[in-house]
Amino acid sequence: MNHQARKSPKSPAIRPGTQQVWNQSSSSDSNSKSGSVHGLQRNRQHNSKKNSSIFGYVARVLTCRSNIADDDVDHAPPATVQYLTHNSLRNNKNLNHSKASNGQQGVDELSFQDICKATGNWSASNIIGEGGFGTVYKGTLKNGSTIAIKRAKKENYDKGTPVEFKNEILTLSKIEHLNLVRFYGFIEHGDERIIVLEYVPYGTLREHLDGKRGSGLEIGERLDIMIDIAHAVTYLHTYTDQPIIHRDIKSSNILLNDKLRAKVTDFGFARIKVEDPEATHISTQVKGTAGYLDPEYLGTYQLTDRSDVYSFGVLLVELVTGRLPIDLTKASNEKFTTRWAMQRLKRGEVVLAMDPKLMRNPASLMVVEKVLRLARQCVAPTRQSRPSMMQCAEILWRIRKDYHEQNDAMEAANHSVQVPEIDARKNRRQFFGIEDSSKQRFQSA
Repeated sequence: MNHQARKSPKSPAIRPGTQQVWNQSSSSDSNSKSGSVHGLQRNRQHNSKKNSSIFGYVARVLTCRSNIADDDVDHAPPATVQYLTHNSLRNNKNLNHSKASNGQQGVDELSFQDICKATGNWSASNIIGEGGFGTVYKGTLKNGSTIAIKRAKKENYDKGTPVEFKNEILTLSKIEHLNLVRFYGFIEHGDERIIVLEYVPYGTLREHLDGKRGSGLEIGERLDIMIDIAHAVTYLHTYTDQPIIHRDIKSSNILLNDKLRAKVTDFGFARIKVEDPEATHISTQVKGTAGYLDPEYLGTYQLTDRSDVYSFGVLLVELVTGRLPIDLTKASNEKFTTRWAMQRLKRGEVVLAMDPKLMRNPASLMVVEKVLRLARQCVAPTRQSRPSMMQCAEILWRIRKDYHEQNDAMEAANHSVQVPEIDARKNRRQFFGIEDSSKQRFQSA
């Protein structure tokens, strides 16, 4: 293996400034084995210190071209160190334009100072989101590229934010999917914790449902969004090297691009499942968002992929009703949206559960009813009664197929109606004996 440090124009990276250091603290919530990450190499001075934490090990593997066995845990990375993700190394893909011919900077080579400049020195006008982890900023690079920058809240470090930070970059480094927000890299600079992500310009799903963004989502568009989310979570559960449980599936963690394609984000609470084939669950502290939390997980502290399925079921209800999972402004029997919607479904009053913004027609009513039936399976009291995310995706595909077929049939029926052509002049001559001329014209009352 070549021990010479080198920069690949095909690999996304973030270059730390000379004052940047690594936080070597360990995390009980983020564990990794050497087989699950790639070892890289870079030039460095040998040092007798070789012990480091689990996360320190993982961070260096994700971010350096180095011989991990000889790594100096106290040595700040030099300016040539590249922050690389697991997938970008494997696929050798360029996340964005590297240095342009005019010398402008690309996403593949950034320092902390570059991040500050990109956000206008953390200007409030560039804030595009807020969360428990911190604040998300829009950043514009010198070459015009746009990125999203997630900056941790410093005052929350004693409440576990570093664990979420480590957990998120560890998870993001292992995934790559069309419906997941892409990870560009991360920086630890003094007391700053920063994650650099793909910028998704069209806001969150919740903003669209509230009417704060866009011109309203039609039922077909909502169905496409459901399928996008189902694909993303199916990928996490089934197609990653080790299954990943998101733990915080909700509308404010779903971003939409300009084509209304959905991308799942925010992996601060994500957990990587154990490799033991006989293990049925993970025993862990409960984390998530009220209204979306699996009650079985809440009661037993046993996390499984069906906990994500429960949250997805709540999200399906949210998409067809337009309501938040818990809405304290509603009447007492409507405060808990999922329970209220299931009651409407049981009584055959699906139309009353529909988002008032949705068009009422046979095709949209059919979609709402079938989606609510799927949601009912997803929010079943026990995990054994819930479908897998792959089954959810397959059911939604069939619903979309039925919707398009019914829509096409309705359009064909509308076009087949023959409307007789009316000749107004002929009628005036026939019924009134009036001829139009330059001096006399017929005017309707």
